[in-house]
Amino acid sequence: MTRIDDPEQVRARLEETGYLVDEGLAVTCFLALKLHRPLFCEGDAGVGKTALATALAGALGAPLIRLQCHEGIDASQALYDWDFPRQLLHLRAAEAAGVQDAERLESELYDQRFLVARPLLQALRTQPSVLLVDEIDRADDEFEAFLLELLSEYSVTIPEIGTLRAEEPPVVVLTSNRTREVHDALKRRCLYHWFDHPSFARELAIVRTRLPQVSARLAEQVTALVQALRGADLVKPPGVAETIDWAEALAALGATEVDADLAVATLGSVLKYREDTDRARGLDLAAVLSARGT
Repeated sequence: MTRIDDPEQVRARLEETGYLVDEGLAVTCFLALKLHRPLFCEGDAGVGKTALATALAGALGAPLIRLQCHEGIDASQALYDWDFPRQLLHLRAAEAAGVQDAERLESELYDQRFLVARPLLQALRTQPSVLLVDEIDRADDEFEAFLLELLSEYSVTIPEIGTLRAEEPPVVVLTSNRTREVHDALKRRCLYHWFDHPSFARELAIVRTRLPQVSARLAEQVTALVQALRGADLVKPPGVAETIDWAEALAALGATEVDADLAVATLGSVLKYREDTDRARGLDLAAVLSARGT
């Protein structure tokens, strides 16, 4: 894994991947690497939490292993499972060959070659690696407790095999959209960073970095429109990801700048609720664009 010696180097490495960070996030990332502590990223959807894990993997030269959380997720989906079809085939082959030793058969059935490694186990066995536990707030309390135990020791005990421990702890990034409060026990063991919506200048810089093919005028206009939409009391305010999507969609239409009519026609690229599109159509988007010198 690429060695990083200070927060400024973290910032520079992340920016090389196209991910822009401020001083606070650069320091937090450096401490997570230095202290082998999980990084807990919380904030609205689309503000760059998941993208940070991807950028860290690129900056460190390590594979990204992603666990997407959902309601009802359990250890067999997140940690490991057994390949039952292959075990059954092996058992039938052994029986056909006349193998009668039950103890031998059992030990062969629960060998690592039949072990299906899910993301958590993959991260423990892969050195180096970046483990993204995405949207931990969608999982239930039991899974959160299970994850807490695993991350405290970076090891897991498989009854049929024994304890498997990471030789080098993975870099762990947990994200939450705050659909529910994650327990303090998990947060206490992590370094915490709140992701807010960026300022106009930073968001414009992100768009220009991610979409260098988009004209400077269009990038500025789209950023201004999104900033205005966030102040409109929407059901789901757009994140930076939607700003990038909108600018990319307009560029795909051949636009180098945008007017109010074109903005309304392409609202589906940035807003995903009917109530929000209705509210956006009621805004004076022409005035927003006029304020940007159009």
